[in-house]
Amino acid sequence: MLAGGKRTTQGASSEVVRDINRRLVLHLIRKRHPISRADLARLSGLQRSTISLIVEQLIEERWVIEGATGRLPRGRRPTFLRLNDERVIIGVDVRPTQTTVALADANGRFLSQELMETPHDPKAGIAVLIDSIRRMVRAAEGRVVEGVGISLPGRFDPAQDRLVFVPNLKWHDLDIRNPLVEATGLEVELENAANACVLSAVWFDHSGGARNLVVVTVSEGIGTGVLANGQLVRGLHGMAGEFGHVPLDPQGPACGCGGRGCWEVFASNRAALRYYHESGARDGTPGFIDLLNRADLGDARVTLTYKELKSLIEAAKAPKQ
Repeated sequence: MLAGGKRTTQGASSEVVRDINRRLVLHLIRKRHPISRADLARLSGLQRSTISLIVEQLIEERWVIEGATGRLPRGRRPTFLRLNDERVIIGVDVRPTQTTVALADANGRFLSQELMETPHDPKAGIAVLIDSIRRMVRAAEGRVVEGVGISLPGRFDPAQDRLVFVPNLKWHDLDIRNPLVEATGLEVELENAANACVLSAVWFDHSGGARNLVVVTVSEGIGTGVLANGQLVRGLHGMAGEFGHVPLDPQGPACGCGGRGCWEVFASNRAALRYYHESGARDGTPGFIDLLNRADLGDARVTLTYKELKSLIEAAKAPKQ
């Protein structure tokens, strides 16, 4: 910022520093549990007094519990800490054809889940989610449900907290969060599916410690999440990473976004099914899992290279002599 014509630097407030330290300690406990306070101080670089204050707060809030005590050659025996498995969250993965609702503990272990067909009508979709979330709350059996996290397969604007558009589902300009909060009384967080994969890779240490990476998700469509210098890249209106709708061939097949020849019409699950049908297959309408099973069984139409498949499709479309 500028003050009196001079550039000054504004430091982080004490609340921000405390929040960063708290998140660091919580992450270390999740990653290294069971772990002692002394080891937390050594690994984090924080003072032992700071670690003690944070840990006591986490214990008071029942995020962390104390377990067994260790043995040392001399001195005070350390008490080991771990996350409280009684704190659970509900995760929702919305996809164009199928939605998964799951109950998981603080360590990411699934306790219960259910699958359902995703309604094309958004109001019906929200009603189905409310019913399923309420069932998961009952399945928690007295555990503390911290909140609901929802991954969405389309454009989500974090500033407006609204789903902008899901091309493969035709949901658009939709407020999902507030109806769920009002119906369940739980905190609800929303995120684009590819961005959620990036955050998951970092949180569960599947990124190899990388601070710059790109995650590509392939399902009914294609999504891309970008991590740059350790930060999730969102872009204007949450549009960063929407590479699935970059046109590769302006004369290509129609896409659900309204364009033609987008990346996902050539490389998604739906593209594979379309290729299979266009190759001249006459055996019903298989799903993508069926297609994978047929590939395992050596179905020639499924295992064709793109060049071979393109020639076959062109031959099938050619006028009969």
